[in-house]
Amino acid sequence: MKLNKLTTTLLALDSLSIYRGLLKDKVLSNLKALKGDTTLRKVVNLYNDFYFQLARSTTFSLNDYIVDKIVFDENPFSLMLHAVQNNDSEHVLAQAVSNDLRGLQLVAKLDPSMLKAEISKLFEGKGDNLIIEGLPAWVLKSEPTSALDHIQRIKLRLTSCQHWEECLEDLREFHLAYGSGIYARYIAFVWEKTDGQGTLKGIDCPDAITLNELVDYQNIRSKVIENTLQFMEGCPSNNVLLYGDRGTGKSSTVKAILNEYHSLGLRMLEVPKAYLADFPLIIRHLKHRNQKFILFVDDLVFGDNEENFTSLKAVLDGGVECKTSNIVIYATSNRKHLVKEYFNEREGLQSGNHDEEIHAGDSMQEKLSLADRFGISVVFCSPDQTQYLEIVDGIVANRHLEIDPARLHLDALQWALSYNGRSARTARQFVDWLEGHEAVKDSQ
Repeated sequence: MKLNKLTTTLLALDSLSIYRGLLKDKVLSNLKALKGDTTLRKVVNLYNDFYFQLARSTTFSLNDYIVDKIVFDENPFSLMLHAVQNNDSEHVLAQAVSNDLRGLQLVAKLDPSMLKAEISKLFEGKGDNLIIEGLPAWVLKSEPTSALDHIQRIKLRLTSCQHWEECLEDLREFHLAYGSGIYARYIAFVWEKTDGQGTLKGIDCPDAITLNELVDYQNIRSKVIENTLQFMEGCPSNNVLLYGDRGTGKSSTVKAILNEYHSLGLRMLEVPKAYLADFPLIIRHLKHRNQKFILFVDDLVFGDNEENFTSLKAVLDGGVECKTSNIVIYATSNRKHLVKEYFNEREGLQSGNHDEEIHAGDSMQEKLSLADRFGISVVFCSPDQTQYLEIVDGIVANRHLEIDPARLHLDALQWALSYNGRSARTARQFVDWLEGHEAVKDSQ
């Protein structure tokens, strides 16, 4: 008996094996529930549930939606590529993936008019054609996305390929290079906790700052870049502490390095200082991934008797649990001595007070030595007037603004006096204001 289009599509979903986890997806599960052995009211509800979930996504194209799910699905194929060494096992896995890709392409090609025609046949003669014809439609043509380059390439390969099973090798290379799931979708993450449970949250729009936009401090920044390249090559590398005056580009340096090298598999996870005790858990999450991760701690400083101080020290010392070759720690701080020290602690060195610690010197040295546990420390100092104006000139040149140099320098110095003093951040804020001011003036 010849199967109708709807039955064939549902059978393709039932036949999924490697990508079977996609059946839990709300769009596909509602589509799968569209069966002929039920009432029209039930079918209409299921259809609109399916359409509602599709409309909530970033596309109105079922084809694009399924391509997105294929690219970012975590399954035995995407997770275990590096572990498959037996030729027979690899062949069996490849065959299963090919079958699934064929089935998913069949589903992706489902035409809304064809689906509504099949539903009409199921309920022929019941006088409800107007309701069925009024069911909403989705678009068939693929839409361009603003995703990262490597994501655009693999999606374009799938959407332009006549037979998706021919994209098996492309998917293999994509997962080997960029991972799967959120690790392939995002380049930057933040560690969050809800009800005591820590999770990685992908950042949709990370700071897009580039190394070319960072004017001055090149010699200092080159040390961090060199260490990052060693890390990316799998060579010995160090944890890095970037400290110094506020607004000098410490955090921007780390973010720009991520944007420069994410295409090579670099990822960044920002860990708030309050969650440093979760470092062992975070490392267990990441250590078996193909990507390289920078654990980024911004504005690091510890008060007295903070437990997180011990957690960070243990990771920096490279304990058995924490030692892994695909993770480094980059931290920024406005001070080199990361743990606050008090005068009464130094008094304890000669104190005869029975309440003072006997080995006060040891505690003081432990606090002072935290910064030494970073293999590399780089110092960002506030610029003098000449450097500050050079930074302003560099930002203006990067943005292709045409401003009289004498006026530019005078306004830049006045801005620094009125606001936050001389720094790279102040220079950028000044140019932001200047660019907006000039744009408004030109429009009037």
